[in-house]
Amino acid sequence: MPTRRPLRRETVLDAARRRVARQGLAGLSLRQVARDLGVTAPALYAHVESKEALVRALADEELTRLAARLEAVDDPDPLERIRGMSRAYVAHARTHPELFSLMFAFRPDWVPAPEVEELPAASKAFGVAAAAVEEAIATGRFAPVDPLTAALSLWAATHGVAVLLAAGPGLGADAERRLVDAVLGFVFAGLAAR
Repeated sequence: MPTRRPLRRETVLDAARRRVARQGLAGLSLRQVARDLGVTAPALYAHVESKEALVRALADEELTRLAARLEAVDDPDPLERIRGMSRAYVAHARTHPELFSLMFAFRPDWVPAPEVEELPAASKAFGVAAAAVEEAIATGRFAPVDPLTAALSLWAATHGVAVLLAAGPGLGADAERRLVDAVLGFVFAGLAAR
């Protein structure tokens, strides 16, 4: 009889991630994850304290993956970098829409809302994108506006496209890319230095 390998936190998170990707957050329970791993639910408590802690860990992982995708966009032109990061954001949402929605279960630390727990990875992902916006303002590519408002405007526009496309309207890759570029073009026009 083969010996079972010791259960690790990464194994638990991977199983939970697969379950959310297949069935959404509604399909996630510690009992289901334990069943997927062939263990009892109490065996998971050495690695996650609760379902909420598991969701938080999954959100943190997903935000870390998003931040890595955004950081991988390396264009010296801040507007092209913003455009590339927006495309990366939308692609991230399209890859696993159910996991994408987990990223918004916790707030970044720059949003004042004491009743909601912070998630530092959310701040990191937003900070990567906001740095390009700050550079666009500093170099005169955008008007001298409040950088946070400008970054939030760009994020709201990109997030709206991401949510729309994650719903799967079936536009096709070229049409999706044109939509991202068109929406960004409108926001860029509003932020452009005059």
